[in-house]
Amino acid sequence: MRRLYLQIYLTIIAILAIFAVAAMLAWRLTANDERFEDTFAFAGELASRALPPVDAPRQEQQHALDRLHARLHADLMLLAPDGAPLAAAGHPIPPPHLMPMRPSQPGWQMGPGGPAWRIKLNDGRMLVAHIGHPPFRPAPMLLASLAVVAIAVAIGAYPVARRLTRRIERLKSGVDSLGRGELSARIKVEGKDEIAALAESFNRSAARIEELVESNKMLLANCSHELRTPLTRIGMALALLGERVDTQKRDQIKADIGELDQLIDEILLATRLDTARVPERTETIDLLALAAEECARENVAVEGDPVMVRGERAYLRRMVRNLLDNARRHAEDSAPEVRVRRTADGQAELDVRDHGPGIPQAEREKIFAPFYRLAGSTESGKGSGLGLTLVRQIARHHGGDVECLASDTGGSLFRVRLPAVA
Repeated sequence: MRRLYLQIYLTIIAILAIFAVAAMLAWRLTANDERFEDTFAFAGELASRALPPVDAPRQEQQHALDRLHARLHADLMLLAPDGAPLAAAGHPIPPPHLMPMRPSQPGWQMGPGGPAWRIKLNDGRMLVAHIGHPPFRPAPMLLASLAVVAIAVAIGAYPVARRLTRRIERLKSGVDSLGRGELSARIKVEGKDEIAALAESFNRSAARIEELVESNKMLLANCSHELRTPLTRIGMALALLGERVDTQKRDQIKADIGELDQLIDEILLATRLDTARVPERTETIDLLALAAEECARENVAVEGDPVMVRGERAYLRRMVRNLLDNARRHAEDSAPEVRVRRTADGQAELDVRDHGPGIPQAEREKIFAPFYRLAGSTESGKGSGLGLTLVRQIARHHGGDVECLASDTGGSLFRVRLPAVA
C-alpha cells in the first residue's frame, strides 16, 4: 500500500529538484562569457594607467606596485612580456608557469596559496593578483544555494507530512474498530484543522451509533422479557380449561407457546452475546464429552478424539444442540453424523453432517443471517430462524467461527473451529 505521507514528501522533493534544474538551465542560457572576459580587459586598461611604462626603471615599477598593494590589500606580482618578474608586493606568488591552468575559468588560476587573477596589460606585461579567497563563480554558487535550500526543505517537510498522515492513520484505525463492532472506539482530537474536525465528527457519529444500538438492545431485551408474561398466562389458562378444549387444539396451542418461548429465549441469548465481547465464566471443557452428552439426548452417535477448549459450558452446549436440531430438520429420515478432532494447527474441530438436500453454494454464508430462509423453502413452521445465527455468535464469542460446506456423501457439513488448549 502506498503511504500518503511518502507521496506528499516525495512530491515536495520532486518540486525542489525540478526548480533547481530549471534555475540551472536558465542560468546557462542567460550566461554571457564575453562580458566576463571584457571585465578582465577593462581591468587591464586600468592597471596599465596606474603602472609606469614597460621601460621605466624597476624601482619606479616597484614603488607603483607598492601603492596598489596598500590600496587593494592584495598580493601583487608584475611580470615582463617574456615572463620575467619585474616587481612584487605582499606575500610571494608562484610564477604563472608553476600554477595549474584553469581554461574553463578565463582570467584566473588556482595556485598553492589559493586563486590568483591574471590581468594582461596593453604593453604585454602581466599583473598577477592573489586575493586570498576563491572568486565568485555564479553557477556553482547558485547550485550550492539551491542544494542547501532543498536539504533544508526536505528535512523540515518530512515531520510535517508524517504528522499529518499519522492522524489520518489513527482515524482509519478508529473506523476499522467501529466496523468490527467496537462501538466504544473513539479518536483523539489533535489540532484545529480539517482532520481534527473530521475526528470530532467521527466521535459524535460513533457515540450516536453506540447510543442507538444500546437502546435497540435494551428495547429488544425488555420486549422479549415482557412477552413471556402473557405466554405464561395463556399456558396457565389452557391448563385450567382441561378437557373443555379439544385435545388436538390444546396440543397445537402448547406447541405454539413452546415455539414462541424458544424464540424469546434465543433473542435474549443473541442480545447477551452481542453485549458481552468475551466469555465471562470460562472453564476447560472436553468438547468431545460435551458433544456426546447432547448427542445422547438425540440418540446420535459421535466419534473423534478428546479435545479441550476454554469457554462457557452453557453456550457451547447450546451451539451443539442447535447444530443437531438443524440437521434433524433437514434430514428427518437419517441421523446426523458428529465428529470431533484436533487439527494440525492446534484447533478444535466439530463437524455435524446431515444427509438432507444440501445448500446451494451462493447461500451457504447467508443462512447464518437472522431469520433467513432458503429460496423456495417451505419450512416456515420449523425452527425460530435464529439457530444458526446463534451458532456463529457462540463460535465467534469463543474466538472461533463456523462455516457450511458441501458434504462428500450428500447433504451439508457444518464445521466449527475453536482454539484448543493443551
